[in-house]
Amino acid sequence: MNVQEKIIHDLAPGKFGKRGTIWTLSLIVITLIGVYAYIDQIRNGLAITGMRDYAFWGIYISNFVFFVAISLVGSLVTAILRLSGAVWSIPLTRIAEIIAVAAIMMAGLTIIIDMGRPERLVNLFIHGRLQSPIIWDVIVITTYLFISLLLLYYPLIPDFAILKNHFKKGSFLSKWYTKLAINWTGTQKQVKIHKRAIKILSIMIIPVAFGIHTVTAWLFATTFRPGWDSTNFGPYFVSGAFVVGAGGVIAAMYILRRYYHLENYITEKHFDNMGKVLAMLCLLYLYFNINEYLIPAFKLKKAEESHIVSLLFGHYAPLFWSVIVFGLIVPIIGVAFKKGRKPLPLFIIAIIVVITAWWKRFLIVTPTLLHPFLPIQGVPEAWTLYSPTWKEWAITFGTLSMALLIMTFLVRFFPVIPIQEYLESKSEESKTEES
Repeated sequence: MNVQEKIIHDLAPGKFGKRGTIWTLSLIVITLIGVYAYIDQIRNGLAITGMRDYAFWGIYISNFVFFVAISLVGSLVTAILRLSGAVWSIPLTRIAEIIAVAAIMMAGLTIIIDMGRPERLVNLFIHGRLQSPIIWDVIVITTYLFISLLLLYYPLIPDFAILKNHFKKGSFLSKWYTKLAINWTGTQKQVKIHKRAIKILSIMIIPVAFGIHTVTAWLFATTFRPGWDSTNFGPYFVSGAFVVGAGGVIAAMYILRRYYHLENYITEKHFDNMGKVLAMLCLLYLYFNINEYLIPAFKLKKAEESHIVSLLFGHYAPLFWSVIVFGLIVPIIGVAFKKGRKPLPLFIIAIIVVITAWWKRFLIVTPTLLHPFLPIQGVPEAWTLYSPTWKEWAITFGTLSMALLIMTFLVRFFPVIPIQEYLESKSEESKTEES
């Protein structure tokens, strides 16, 4: 077996195995529990949730914003690093693309779940108004999903052509890879068109990615409420999305590296570089967090006071400070040291970043709704609080597990690392060493 054959053998997708099967079945069970709870929600309406007159958005919208945020990783690793000529990021591009596709698919589904009456989705298209940021969000999410799918599929075409010959001729996988390769032979003309198409998609997805997070931020900022009435929300959301996206890639890198034994392809150098990227992004996001809370706290308008106090010293203070400390300050300090950028420590930091990022979205949504400019008078005290029900949590965890399930199946049938691009990069390295 020569070097090229060994690389193809190592990077070709393999069977789940025992651990993979248990993981997949566990995700399916969690998803089915979520489906059961959602069926009950369709029957009985949003009354099964903890949402009331005050908190008319709950963990569904927190989950939606989280999915939108982590999907930005597609443009961060695949587009920005690819266009900047960062060759070291090649083994990470496929991972980033898979995360982006799964996340943006679930973001769209989560919005439908939050509607309560899913059949009314069609009204957004029939009676939608361009004055409404919701229409902008629908348009930009659809566009982003379409480009993300293309950016996942196009680099796979040469890999499919390689894999159709790797697996036994006439087998299920060989037949499907042959169809998906769409007659790719690797001619000079095909390669030229292919590279140009990927470059165009990489350029296109950057403004669309920034647009989806900015428009999502506008859904909040155009609502005249304490905590949301901010011109800082656009870059605040974008910088936060970069952080959770980088954390998601690092976590996936570590798991796939261990499970598929890709230590020779996803090396400690990749973790070191991604650790530096994460530190830079956390510093940027910390800056926007300071802007977001310091200015209202300094001016302390009456309407903002109760919201700020509840975050800094009140009911939500433990969660707020946990998110700031463990989600931003600890990662910055941790990855500042070389040992913190080793695979295992960086994986732990990345998991903490992803978890705290979800809770950060919860803090953006819920406390603001519980502190409106005009408090409702004469309602039960329970209506002024928000506590998600178990069915609400079941549906939320169901969507999260479904996103992981999509990623799991994509990883099962698609090579985790771009085979053709990796072979080309190795060929270029050999030529450089020889010269």
